[in-house]
Amino acid sequence: MAETPKTNKTGSKKDDYIVQGAILAAAAVLTKIIGVVYRIPLTNILGDEGNGFYGYAYQVYAIALMLSSFSLPTAVSKLVSARMAVRQRRNAFRVFLCSLAFAAAVGLVISMAIFFGAGAISTYAMRSPLSVYALRVLAPGLLIVAVMAVIRGYFQGLGTMVPTAVSQILEQIVNAVVSIVGASVLIGIGTRAGEASGEELLGPAYGAAGSTLGTVMGSLAGLLFVLFVLWLYRGGIRRQLKHDRTKRVESYSSLLKALLFTAIPIVFSTAVYNINQIIDLTVFNHIMSSQGYVEQEYMALQGIYTGKYDTLINVPMAIANALGASVVPSLTAAVANGTKQQVNDKINQTLRLTMLIAIPSCVGYFVLASPIMVLLYNDASATPAQLLMMGAVVVVLYGLSSVSNSILHGLNRMTAPAKNAGISLVVHLAAFCIMMTVFRMNVYALVGGNIVFSLCMCILNQIKIRKVSGYRIDVIHTFVKPFIAAAIMGAVTFGVHALFDLLIGGRFIPTVISILAAVAVYAVAVLKLGTLSEEDIKDLPMGVRLLKYCRKFHLLPEKEAE
Repeated sequence: MAETPKTNKTGSKKDDYIVQGAILAAAAVLTKIIGVVYRIPLTNILGDEGNGFYGYAYQVYAIALMLSSFSLPTAVSKLVSARMAVRQRRNAFRVFLCSLAFAAAVGLVISMAIFFGAGAISTYAMRSPLSVYALRVLAPGLLIVAVMAVIRGYFQGLGTMVPTAVSQILEQIVNAVVSIVGASVLIGIGTRAGEASGEELLGPAYGAAGSTLGTVMGSLAGLLFVLFVLWLYRGGIRRQLKHDRTKRVESYSSLLKALLFTAIPIVFSTAVYNINQIIDLTVFNHIMSSQGYVEQEYMALQGIYTGKYDTLINVPMAIANALGASVVPSLTAAVANGTKQQVNDKINQTLRLTMLIAIPSCVGYFVLASPIMVLLYNDASATPAQLLMMGAVVVVLYGLSSVSNSILHGLNRMTAPAKNAGISLVVHLAAFCIMMTVFRMNVYALVGGNIVFSLCMCILNQIKIRKVSGYRIDVIHTFVKPFIAAAIMGAVTFGVHALFDLLIGGRFIPTVISILAAVAVYAVAVLKLGTLSEEDIKDLPMGVRLLKYCRKFHLLPEKEAE
């Protein structure tokens, strides 16, 4: 393919994509945990109605973000890594400059379109006119994130996830602080304005706008950090360009063409991932309204879905996204320089590590759904817990579909995930409408739609991966052994929580102790079942030391421990 230079040379440097993926995954999980924690007071400040306005506006923002920037880290990292693999450092830097100009232009246009079109979008498309305030506040963030995405992608293409990881954490911390303060201040102003105008929901709408201010300021903090790192790295870039002996310097027009051909399929597939959510919420509002529900009722249900269920589901999924981000440049280099077996080994390891996290997360959410909702949100009602139990399998399905998207991108099959996403969207929409109208599943149809969409993506992506690379999933090590370990963990976790709930009670101690027990039991079960090979363990951060302790405490199967 045009965007992937070929060579017969093999690099001597050890591929540490698992370590880099672990760094990014750790940062992603930490940011998600911060997100869950700050959403607790934010949820209490906004209430379910305010969370509904926030969630709806954010879904529109997320779609615009997909169009303006979310494909860029993957696209830029892929193009940069392909050129760095054949030592074309000057062309790699030209990819960065071209992408930066493109991102700034597109980000500015989409940002202005959302800002000035917020009224029409919220009134006619969303059937939620008061979401306009949150949407307008979010609009400038589109330009900021677009520029930041290119810089992150450049560093990822160079083989380091650290700037991305640190900027994500900084971004989320600033987001948390500003969101809480902004929501607290503006909900008071909105409530007073609502009392004067007779608009009861103006307070939650203003509060949602205040919370979205945190998203923008957090993005600005992240951008300033990666710009600072880029400034520190300027000497290394100059040295790379000085020692570059590439004879053919690619023109900016050819690089822009390569960027578009790489980014557009990713934009489409990732946009479909998010557009199915906004379409679901829009259809949900229209059907609920036609079924006799008032705006306050269906926005409250939507607030539970987006503010509680969706927030928790996204925590373990962040690991799959991080592994996917790290495997794209690594797999691209392997396709350029490696053998078919090396490519398939990398695919196998990535899928197994993803399921190693996703499957126990699914079981844990199913077993502890109600205690987690009580612990985090002090909400003992049935709906949030039942949503989490029903949607726990989404962690596995979305994790697998997300990382298989990245694998196909790394295999230079850029359009395959986009085609599969389009097919899945059609199937999912048909199923969702049936769930809403025929079975009248109410808010549970939103979760059901997620399950149908992600299941279709998993099946279609795996068929394509097998066709392209010949890779066959190792079902035993990828699914069966992690599930057995997770089932053992689930049984022990249920028992531990029941015991401490009986002996001590309360919302905190039984749940926290049972979660800690779950982690310990699952780790031991996974190792004893031989789910991870010694090479897998060595590839992890501090892997050699971890392997030493595993042998010392006899945590490996006998045949591996000998």
